[in-house]
Amino acid sequence: MQKQKAEPEGAAERRVRITDDAALTLEAYADSIVPGEKRWPGDRAVAGAAEGGGAVTAGALQLLRWDATGIHDDLENLADLANDHARAYAQDAGLPPDPSVPPFVALSYEDRVALIRTLTAPGHPEKEFWVLLSLFCNMAFDSAAHLHTAEAIAAGHPGLRAMGITAPDDDGLWRFEDFGYGRELAPLHPATTAGGSPA
Repeated sequence: MQKQKAEPEGAAERRVRITDDAALTLEAYADSIVPGEKRWPGDRAVAGAAEGGGAVTAGALQLLRWDATGIHDDLENLADLANDHARAYAQDAGLPPDPSVPPFVALSYEDRVALIRTLTAPGHPEKEFWVLLSLFCNMAFDSAAHLHTAEAIAAGHPGLRAMGITAPDDDGLWRFEDFGYGRELAPLHPATTAGGSPA
């Protein structure tokens, strides 16, 4: 395993720009998938439904905006659609409107989750969009796909820390004292390179 940069080369330049309202909405969605604690007292996107960092702190918005996901160009539309659904949900539930934030952000954590359950339920005509968005939000937390693993660990990435992923050795490589099957399955080929690839 070779050392890499903090994120895939050129990823920052390939991130789509989105409006503040879309960013807030997508962060609120991500926080509903893997909840975390508020980043500051007045944080509206993160509901504060769990302790520690959740999907938002793990970089869900950064990952979603990266063109490698394939949904980066549709983020504004997805945010608008989430807000349309939230507006209808609030109206049906008799919830008072809050014009200071987008409709999805205005929902409580419990209402956000209830709405997402509806959107991702079997038979919902938009299910595939919302399931895909949910998977990417979860991916930011459980694999930090948009970051170099060693640097994400060093920075205290909440998902990798929660799963107990250990830091690499000083040279940036992971080594394990114990073999996964309790024994060495085969001797190392003499032509194996220092990076672990065959010559």
